[in-house]
Amino acid sequence: MVDILIIITKTQSRARKEIAHRYVCFKINDKVVVKQPNAYKLRTTNLYRVRSMIRVENLTKKFADMTAVDGVSFEVVAGEIFAFLGPNGAGKTTTIKMLTTLLAPTSGKLEIDNLDTTRNQHEVRKRFGIVFQDPSLDQELTAMENMEIHGALYNVPRKLRRERSELLFKTFELWEKKDAFVKTFSGGMRRRLEIARGLLHTPKILFLDEPTLGLDPQSRNQLWTQVKHLNQNEGVTVFLTTHYMDEAERVASRIAIIDHGKIVAIGTAQELKDKTQTSSLEEAFLALTGTALRDESVNPTQRMRDMSRLWRR
Repeated sequence: MVDILIIITKTQSRARKEIAHRYVCFKINDKVVVKQPNAYKLRTTNLYRVRSMIRVENLTKKFADMTAVDGVSFEVVAGEIFAFLGPNGAGKTTTIKMLTTLLAPTSGKLEIDNLDTTRNQHEVRKRFGIVFQDPSLDQELTAMENMEIHGALYNVPRKLRRERSELLFKTFELWEKKDAFVKTFSGGMRRRLEIARGLLHTPKILFLDEPTLGLDPQSRNQLWTQVKHLNQNEGVTVFLTTHYMDEAERVASRIAIIDHGKIVAIGTAQELKDKTQTSSLEEAFLALTGTALRDESVNPTQRMRDMSRLWRR
């Protein structure tokens, strides 16, 4: 079990709110292994223990004779940016579907904000936002109309969703485009809008499933800068997947690697490099998961994607 402590280093008053500048320290067997400078709104003392936002214990998912996720256990603490990496077919997507209540686990325990995901699905869904790998915006509507519909579905009061939409549009540099149709947006703008929409109802957790897939380096850099800004200023917990190792190393405080349905390593990027005696996270990833190509069977959803791409040509 990982013991996670908050060490307060400085406080100051801003807009009559107490801000604690602190380090998040992950302690394993009395040894501090991570220090992450950050700032959150806390009422504080000198030592602050943080509860888990996501708790997974012996999570297993079986499909007939195939075990997709095999006894996985990990924790993600409130305010953490946590990267969940793995090759194709390793169990990432199945795990995320269970975390977001789209799949029921075969066995094991899964909690989001101390709520059991199988018993409290409705309450759990209120607590997270999600950006899927595939586009999910209505391209025939404007950016503001997409936000309005999302806010209405989550019962966000009209005045609050207008205020929140303005804040998020400005944060993601979309304010000037709020009344433009989404079909006129670039890929990077659409991704930023999807993340803004996912944050509209002020979730405690944001799930990002390969959010920068297909984006150019400038768009990727801008997106992660904005996500880190919101993580630091609002304290939202971020759970992300990506195939870009440099992104995981840049933004995540801890990284878990899953392969063949099992967690093969978890720790900071530096710890994973030290463990594998490699000089980069990509090399560490390959050392832990192997270099053989992974083939995934084409499911009905993928067939639909392929046909859609064919008709768009």
